Amino acid sequence: MVEERLIGDDGLREDGRKPDQLRPIKIEAGVLHNADGSAYVEWGKNKVLAAVYGPREVHPKFLQDSTKAIVQVTYNMAAFSVDDRIRPGPNRRATEISKIIGEALEYVILTHHFPRSSVDVYIEVLEASAGTRCAGLTAASVAVADAGIPMTDLVVSCAAGKADGQIILDLGKSEDNLGEADVPLGYIPRTGEIVLLQMDGHLTKAEFEKAMNMAMNACKDIYEMQKDALRRRYAVGADEDKTPTQEVIE
Repeated sequence: MVEERLIGDDGLREDGRKPDQLRPIKIEAGVLHNADGSAYVEWGKNKVLAAVYGPREVHPKFLQDSTKAIVQVTYNMAAFSVDDRIRPGPNRRATEISKIIGEALEYVILTHHFPRSSVDVYIEVLEASAGTRCAGLTAASVAVADAGIPMTDLVVSCAAGKADGQIILDLGKSEDNLGEADVPLGYIPRTGEIVLLQMDGHLTKAEFEKAMNMAMNACKDIYEMQKDALRRRYAVGADEDKTPTQEVIE
């Protein structure tokens, strides 16, 4: 049996990318009229929609915090988002991703401005092809900014990993399934803080550091795409009409 190779002799991956190259990324802000804030991200073959509502009254009320707002994230993969149809409804993976994205967003949202309230974030994966948690957090961060909710900065997310013995950036579907490691992270480029970090697989210390640096450098490029999406969204507005978040990101 011939082992499937993910990186060719020319150093290129299955989709023609170099090891340190991102998939094509498109980010749009303000795509939903009925949400307080929204964003749409195409990342390779991933298609992710994020909507934000709030700050608004907490339901159920026992979750209220008298000192700050709570951030409630619901991540969901549509039943038609993958080749094998997913059973509708929450599952363990979706619950885990909802939690880690919520914690990352809570770090940058100025929750103490809105006691006893909730910021509700909904992330819907319309089409999935590896890296949906990174695309989801990236989209959610733009949607929160679009809602005008005060933030210290945007959060960016990207993954690096290992396939065929090489450290690579932004794993595709086959690389995610057949590769040796996957390290998604959430990053704040302005401060250099990491607000999400997971690892599936095994890396040496040197490999881990190389993967981290590769992902963080890519996050800086994605960060500019996030800001550009928000600038395009509000380009027609006057400077005095800008939201607090817009002032922060410029």
